[in-house]
Amino acid sequence: MTDMTWLDATGQADLVRRGEVSPAELVEAAIARIEAVNPLLDAVIRTSFDRAREQAAGDLPDGPFRGVPILLKDLGCLVTGEPTAFGLGPLRDIAWPVTSYLAEQFAAAGFVALGRTNVPEMGTTVTTEPMSFPPARNPWDLSRSTGGSSGGAAAAVAAGLVPVAHASDGGGSIRIPASECGLVGLKPTRGRVSQGPVVGEAWAGGTIDGALTRTVRDAAGVLDAIRAPMPGDPYSAPALPRPLADEVGLDPGRLRIGVLDRPGADFFLDDPQCRAAVAGAARALESLGHEVTGSWPAAMFEPEFGGHFMTIIAADTAGTLRAFELALGREIADDEIEPRNAAHREAGRALSAVDYLASRAWFGQWARRMAHWWGDHDLLLTPTLGAPPPELGWFTAAGPQEEGRRIGSFIPYTPQFNMTGQPAVSLPLHWTDDGLPVGVQLVAAYGREDLLVRVASQLELATPWAGRRPPTHA
Repeated sequence: MTDMTWLDATGQADLVRRGEVSPAELVEAAIARIEAVNPLLDAVIRTSFDRAREQAAGDLPDGPFRGVPILLKDLGCLVTGEPTAFGLGPLRDIAWPVTSYLAEQFAAAGFVALGRTNVPEMGTTVTTEPMSFPPARNPWDLSRSTGGSSGGAAAAVAAGLVPVAHASDGGGSIRIPASECGLVGLKPTRGRVSQGPVVGEAWAGGTIDGALTRTVRDAAGVLDAIRAPMPGDPYSAPALPRPLADEVGLDPGRLRIGVLDRPGADFFLDDPQCRAAVAGAARALESLGHEVTGSWPAAMFEPEFGGHFMTIIAADTAGTLRAFELALGREIADDEIEPRNAAHREAGRALSAVDYLASRAWFGQWARRMAHWWGDHDLLLTPTLGAPPPELGWFTAAGPQEEGRRIGSFIPYTPQFNMTGQPAVSLPLHWTDDGLPVGVQLVAAYGREDLLVRVASQLELATPWAGRRPPTHA
């Protein structure tokens, strides 16, 4: 049988279509890889191997990824009767009575889910080190963070356990782990992927689902498979001119690309490796014929952003924990959750409705100030993060108050585009001398994933990363 470890999802699905491998064989091979390597990574925290074997042996939908194994994040993407803990110990055994529209789309595409990936508690930090589960470890260096909140998903894909994994992004949670684990992380436009039927919007429309992949064509193809709107969704994304998979390899023309290689405030981390990653990407883009200039939205680092963003997170955390308490039938005590989330809940409970709506209104005006820049530019190039993957424990080592400051300092470039709703992608274009991946981010105007895919595929061809393997891999 063909060794499928490093074939992407598109390649694996092609083998199934040609009859060279069966879905059952794909699933068994992925199960073997998870059993062999996951004890080193703790990327997968719950498995559903028996169900997966039954599905693979049965009559799978004839979708574009028929028989391809996938892992679902242990946060959202609910499946009826299956526990999903959201990184919370009290929810460890809660089986939800509903299947999300997204899970239905993954299933209709032919994917076979093998289990759930590790997440930080409630997805409210940028490293996957939950109190109630073991920390996820980075396959490029087991002492390092995988990022978060889709950290387990990133570790699993980077180590070759599966070709693709479900991810989601509220402040960078697709792009952050993509950067730290050497993957492609495409955050879709607001409204492109439905969060129904349970969630209308979360984090004031800042959250969105997607996937972590090793190739641009997989990022495009998976988004094609899951972007059907659900009736009643509160947002709708602009229609795309054609399937995103058809954009791979197409000439984007000569683009005007602005470059921001360092943050606009001293509060943020500014590692020279991240600036080097942007410099290399800028040179590659210039060599491809694009106009690259030092320019970025003036509103990017307005000092009010952080306070309003934390207002949204605090309100959402308080409301979500109340919903979890209803599901449990009891209150969740502060000592059952991490100090960070207990503080968010306390702050959320103290907010007035007027305070919350004032933050919503501020974002509505600020997003228009941000969007103005894209009237003269096609893309913005930035580092994905302020630094390479940190050591496990770095965020919490100095105590709860310092944790929040360190989280904020690490993400100068990602949460802004959750709150504008724009699509953005992190690409693995740089590695440090000691072998740690460092991503760069490209951001397009609202609704322009097609442009991101075209340019990302250009860079993938010009500066290929597919041959790189982390020290810990299947």
